[in-house]
Amino acid sequence: MKTAISIPDDVFAEADKLARELKQSRSQLYSRAVREYVARHSADSVTAALDALCAEEPIADAEFVRRAGRRGLERSEW
Repeated sequence: MKTAISIPDDVFAEADKLARELKQSRSQLYSRAVREYVARHSADSVTAALDALCAEEPIADAEFVRRAGRRGLERSEW
């Protein structure tokens, strides 16, 4: 799909330079940039990334977590 956008001259110049360095068209560069931006800001993508990160970490000591949670609740005003 073709579209027209307005961007500051300095951003255009930097993007144009990067596209040349990567040996790709500006259209490819902009498409990849928007795709990455959307992926990073999609709620489902963020949740999936956090889920994957949590799956890599060892499960915390449940007793420690329980005690720490209780201590935090005791110190807070409801």
